[in-house]
Amino acid sequence: MNHYHSPDQINLSRQQFNWARNISFSSKELLAPSNEFQIQAAIRTSDKIKALGTGHCFSTIADTDATHLSLRNFTDITLDIHAHTVTVGAGVRYGDLAPILHRAGYALPNLASLPHISVVGSIATATHGSGNSLGNLATSVTKIKLISGTGEVHEFSRKGEPEIFPGLVVHLGALGVVTQVTLDLIPTFDIAQYVYKGLSFPTLMENFDTISDAAYSVSVFTNWDNEHLNQIWVKHLVKDLKKHPFPAVFLNAQLSPTKIHPIESVSPRACTEQLGAPGPWYERLPHFKLDFTPSSGNELQTEYFVPRKFATLAFAEVCKISETITPYLQVSEIRTIKRDDLWMSPCFNEDCVGIHFTWKNLPSEIHQILPLLEEKLRPFEARPHWGKIFCTSPSEVYKRYEMAREFNRIRRSLDPTGKFENQFLLKLFSEVVPE
Repeated sequence: MNHYHSPDQINLSRQQFNWARNISFSSKELLAPSNEFQIQAAIRTSDKIKALGTGHCFSTIADTDATHLSLRNFTDITLDIHAHTVTVGAGVRYGDLAPILHRAGYALPNLASLPHISVVGSIATATHGSGNSLGNLATSVTKIKLISGTGEVHEFSRKGEPEIFPGLVVHLGALGVVTQVTLDLIPTFDIAQYVYKGLSFPTLMENFDTISDAAYSVSVFTNWDNEHLNQIWVKHLVKDLKKHPFPAVFLNAQLSPTKIHPIESVSPRACTEQLGAPGPWYERLPHFKLDFTPSSGNELQTEYFVPRKFATLAFAEVCKISETITPYLQVSEIRTIKRDDLWMSPCFNEDCVGIHFTWKNLPSEIHQILPLLEEKLRPFEARPHWGKIFCTSPSEVYKRYEMAREFNRIRRSLDPTGKFENQFLLKLFSEVVPE
């Protein structure tokens, strides 16, 4: 095994806001433990406590009115070349991990739009990328280590605890403080990215399967104006391009001759390379580079997952309210995600389409729009993204997650006194899940 370790950092200042600054954290203190013993001590001496990652969630899922734990000091990365796995500490970001894996000849199957997010935090909320054959980021997890509400250290694996492991991975911060996870790896690979512009909306509706299956990873950006999509980002495996060169015209969309941002009025400097320039997976699968802040965070985000079989029906319903939502929208992204067996994943037992909305930072207006948007998507069994803003009622959310009762039982066993409860979890579970 190869071990990589960065020096400890000590920081006990209180974090005021999340990345988007739409959440003002209620915690009284922020602790930055350097080892598991300090985490255990903090859990045992605190009434309420929550782990805080990179703060990229727009919901209150990570908030607490007591103690926040930053795991920024847990930066160990251990590569096992015999098992083809990597074990990472809770303070590791994907942007930090990926170059190490690539240099060793390995890769993760997929990445989210931002490499700035932490591995452990992203897994907790089933954060995802795009690709018909690619699951969300949590599907790579084979082992998880956490400290429960009683201060005990637990290690679980897919092989060792197959019956409950699918209920532990997408944990919503409800089961304990996760200190490390182990991920399955695949051989490294190269990607070439192209962007097409001007695909008509009727063409998307008629050819969605063709479009989403056109490459290893595909993202569609739109403003729901019923006429034209903004862009289609097509991420090809370089090895496939040798057999099937990319076309200059894709359906009725034209290849962009210049690099562009998903919001075309914004500079593309922060975006990963386009125009077919080949590069390693971690420099092309995200939409944005690690070295740049993709935006100021002056935005709000919402995302809903609908079963793939309902995709075009859902698109049509969103289009019906385009005049209502477009004035408040920066851009919307459509992505596909493969089904998984993780109990609290929005893609549990369903191949899904994620319909993502990046809003202008207008909280009052957006909260007025969401009920209408959710009403349009309700017939399609839409599940909200845990880390984004939504107004779906707890009873409605509960209907969408058939394993919620079993998850709540695990939650109670690992956190019998409710150390990790906050308003988000209390509203989500205590009101609707019988004991």
